[in-house]
Amino acid sequence: MNDIAQQSIALHKEQQGKLAVVSKVKIEDSHDLSLAYTPGVGAVSKAIAKNEALSREMTLNGRTVAIISDGTAVLGLGDIGPYAALPVMEGKALLIKQFAGLDSFPLVLNTKDPAEIIKFVRYVAPTFSAVNLEDIKAPQCFQVEEALQDLGIPVFHDDQHGTAVVVAAALRNAAKVVEKPYNGLRVGIIGAGAAGLAIAKMLLGASCHANSCSFVDMLPRVGEVVVFDSQGALYKGRPGMNVYKQAIAGISNNGSLQGSPEQVLKGFDVVIGVSGPGTITSELVRDLADKSIVFAMANPDPEIMPQEAKAAGAYVIATGRSDFANQINNVLAFPAIFKIAHELKLKQITLEVKIALVEALASLVPDPNPEEVIVSPFYPHLVDVLTQKVIEKLRS
Repeated sequence: MNDIAQQSIALHKEQQGKLAVVSKVKIEDSHDLSLAYTPGVGAVSKAIAKNEALSREMTLNGRTVAIISDGTAVLGLGDIGPYAALPVMEGKALLIKQFAGLDSFPLVLNTKDPAEIIKFVRYVAPTFSAVNLEDIKAPQCFQVEEALQDLGIPVFHDDQHGTAVVVAAALRNAAKVVEKPYNGLRVGIIGAGAAGLAIAKMLLGASCHANSCSFVDMLPRVGEVVVFDSQGALYKGRPGMNVYKQAIAGISNNGSLQGSPEQVLKGFDVVIGVSGPGTITSELVRDLADKSIVFAMANPDPEIMPQEAKAAGAYVIATGRSDFANQINNVLAFPAIFKIAHELKLKQITLEVKIALVEALASLVPDPNPEEVIVSPFYPHLVDVLTQKVIEKLRS
């Protein structure tokens, strides 16, 4: 066990977790008690009963995010269950508070049934202003998110869309570094789970629902995308694909290329890994186009180590780790998403919102270079800057 792991265990034991309920009002005498609770609170409840919208103004409903997980796809640990997922969800709540200034609370569920998760979120929705679905495995995560888009508050699956936003922003800047047009890039994505399929949608400027996808007019898109699962390239008509893979296959891989990444990606400009260690080989990188781009984002062990990718000819390299240059980190996206949703009182996080955030995030690196195609999570006032840029873009 390394030093960070030991220190983290010690911290969690000492504090018994990372969250606590802290009162926003003082109760020091009977008058304070009357205002915060009975009899005064009855007037608040009566007002909300007449107009439910007042709940956003008078209760934590207007500023609190639910973090929902079943613990089936946690970090690089896989299906570890709700109890083991809880410290990760606590951390997510911490980050939303730290970077966006919003309260949030983790709710880990002792079920893997998508129908039960959907039912639970509907039941608790009156408490929250938004829902962050977290670490729910594919394809169940797609089913859950799609079913909850009518909830009246934003329901956002960070493993999909947070990852996709940051990847797209970093890729726009990487394209400038290698002096290739973004709309001409040929991209291979290794991994067809939640992150891989969401990245494909984002790079293709597509809107998808269950088994169908369509391009959104005027949105930027790369030249070509081929997505790979453990059976090889996704292509239209390939047997054995779930409906979500079928939808992506219908708008990607225009040449119906078949085979492994090593067979298919010769001459491609970009390879993006959202799978596991060893799935991007030196052979694959050597056969990419000149000035290739490699995003190896598995954690803690990337698909290929940066030094190995560089030795094989990669020009721009990013990982999910903080100890290498160009960290692709969801914290660059999800706090801003919830702050934007809060400020605009959004009912859904649309593709247009996500694209606006991609553009804002990319713009924070005005002069990208191989060692910097994306900003650090500690960029000064990051969430406020991104929120302002996105709101200005959406209102223009």
